Amino acid sequence: MSTLDLANHGPVIPVIVINKVEDAVPMAEALLAGGVKVLEVTLRSPVALQAMEQIAKHVPDAILGSGTVRNLKDAQASKDVGCQFAVSPGYTSELGQFARKIGLPLLPGVSTGSEIMMANADDYYFLKLFPAVAVGGINLLKGFAGPFADVKFCPTGGVSVESAPQFLALPNVVVCGGTWLTPNDAVERKDWAHITKLAKEASAIVAAK
Repeated sequence: MSTLDLANHGPVIPVIVINKVEDAVPMAEALLAGGVKVLEVTLRSPVALQAMEQIAKHVPDAILGSGTVRNLKDAQASKDVGCQFAVSPGYTSELGQFARKIGLPLLPGVSTGSEIMMANADDYYFLKLFPAVAVGGINLLKGFAGPFADVKFCPTGGVSVESAPQFLALPNVVVCGGTWLTPNDAVERKDWAHITKLAKEASAIVAAK
């Protein structure tokens, strides 16, 4: 699988923090019920790897990825629990080459032209712009379109259900990352129906004309 294939499954990849292992499977099932198949579970909680393992085992239809992968240990652990891809907040050549060596497709994070060039040097041309809105959002992506015409992006960080259509209208954006699909309060209440509703809304997003 190429990470670019992830964009074929819908306009938004949810960026998920799971704080309780028991929430992992029902949350994943709720997202799938709303048409969201690609799930990025971040390594931002102590139970993240356990949660990923549960999803990999019990929700086989999910395309499971690990987020906030910062080093080789993170990448190996993600592969070991059954993740099909990884997402990093930044890029190092060491991480990019290691991910390829262990057969873990990587979506590297970048925010500058120099980082894009470093990722390109290792043959990565589908990149996550992060934190998208904070570093310049739509205007920055328009600026990158000229010198990096062969690079596609997944903007993540500050993107909302309202702004996603504007991002997706850019020719160099193929999918967006979104944290809004699994709000903490809904997860705390175990309101999986609400998460399914948000997933349906996200699945229905189309690029602004």
